[in-house]
Amino acid sequence: MSRIITRRRFLIGATMTASALGLAGCDALVENDRTKSVLKIAEGFSMKTQRFLLGDAPAREFTEADISPTFRANGTSMPDSARYIDWMNQRFSSWKLEVGGLVDRPMQLSLAELKALPARTQITRHDCVEGWSAIGKWTGVPLGALLQAAGLKSEARFIVFHCADEYEKTLDGSGWYYESIDLVDAFHPQTILAHSMNGRDLEVAHGAPLRLRVERQLGYKQAKYLTGIEAVADLSQLYGGNGGFWEDRGYEWYAGI
Repeated sequence: MSRIITRRRFLIGATMTASALGLAGCDALVENDRTKSVLKIAEGFSMKTQRFLLGDAPAREFTEADISPTFRANGTSMPDSARYIDWMNQRFSSWKLEVGGLVDRPMQLSLAELKALPARTQITRHDCVEGWSAIGKWTGVPLGALLQAAGLKSEARFIVFHCADEYEKTLDGSGWYYESIDLVDAFHPQTILAHSMNGRDLEVAHGAPLRLRVERQLGYKQAKYLTGIEAVADLSQLYGGNGGFWEDRGYEWYAGI
């Protein structure tokens, strides 16, 4: 029995149970303190177990023949902010990724500059918390290499991904999609900033011009429409303080599978 099959059988029960509860983020159940406590316990179990069993082992990779004929767009399929529409109309020629926070060398990188960097291609399975999955081919810049170029400060513990997707209209700005991972996942070789899918530039519905692929976690961690990467010491000061848009609404922060 492969380690990958063992992982899915052993971990997916705890992960999917907690995440399925979180899926009804607007439901009173997720707002219940007792439910939140159970979710936190399941999350901690999932993270510790996955890292104990797998270490830095990769998620399964597939062949070209396995690529799904249809790959649904998870989350938003078209941001409606004026800034994003302007970038899209210019074919993202004026878009830049900002890399900052606790780094020695903050950077701004255009899409052309990112595409010129050494890239990794991987064919992996996307598992959505809604219950569907699809296999796609992703090409992009290894996140770890970009962070090394920026130079992380010693106090950095998490990498936050800011997006151009205003998922909910809110007065306090908490409706903007964001995500975060720790340095273990940030430096995993399969964690990439993907600019291509199935041999073509990302389509808008799939996160153009750049999206995160962190292959050992569920689909909502794969942040789309990236605008910035920020290294931080803790997550408590960002929006709802739980490390991600859905996490602020009851989902697990660590969504390993």
